[in-house]
Amino acid sequence: MYGFGWTMGKFWMCVIAGICSAGMAQAEFSLSFEWGDIPLCKTGRPNTVGAPAFVLKDLPVGTARVDFRLKDRNVPSYNHGGGKVKISTGGQLPFGTFKYKSPCPPSGSHTYEWTATARSASGKALGKARARRPYPE
Repeated sequence: MYGFGWTMGKFWMCVIAGICSAGMAQAEFSLSFEWGDIPLCKTGRPNTVGAPAFVLKDLPVGTARVDFRLKDRNVPSYNHGGGKVKISTGGQLPFGTFKYKSPCPPSGSHTYEWTATARSASGKALGKARARRPYPE
């Protein structure tokens, strides 16, 4: 009987510890965006435009800046650029925070992906978040 009680007690301690630690886990860093009022471009020759409005949630602890990069998933070799923004808490970044080369597929619609990399003051990557949208929508 003593052995069974000790085993059950140990079991419940592990269950309670697991529940407590799960509640303290940090939520996942996430990113969303809207293209905004950029000029329609379907020529394959992008315009230099202001960044979309971004919403960042649950930035990793210690974040000092976030680096943004845009990739055309249909033509990943093309460099659309991006920008770096000093930010330490999540929230909304307004349109035009930095400049980049707009989405501009030569025909049809392409899928574009923004990657946001949270970095510490020393530049260490702390986390990444990605968001995709078609253009034009």
